Amino acid sequence: MRQPATTSSCRGMMNKLSLTALVRQHLGRAREASSGRSAETVHGGHERRLRQTLIALRAGSRLDDHENPGEATLHVLHGRVRLVAGGDSWDGIAGDLLVIPDAVHSLDATEDSAVLLTVVKTLQA
Repeated sequence: MRQPATTSSCRGMMNKLSLTALVRQHLGRAREASSGRSAETVHGGHERRLRQTLIALRAGSRLDDHENPGEATLHVLHGRVRLVAGGDSWDGIAGDLLVIPDAVHSLDATEDSAVLLTVVKTLQA
């Protein structure tokens, strides 16, 4: 796998990574995992408001119902997924950007898939 390139900028460090390489790597892991999935936070994390996580799902796998921690989008990088919230559902294929509703939702992989989940966590009052 190609290593991320790091260069300095006037605002700090800039990192570059290959989402294509990460998709290949995590799809391989998902295919072998009993859960049928693999994930890696590629930017941010619990200590930051913006978090981006690459999630790979083997065909037939699912992320069960869960809450939305803040504004979120799902960029389909590979495969085909279905986002379900209540009685509504949206299908996404590679290249699609789905806006995740502020509601309990789930995600189903109808074929081997990888998505980039971007979340901006809401501030605690």
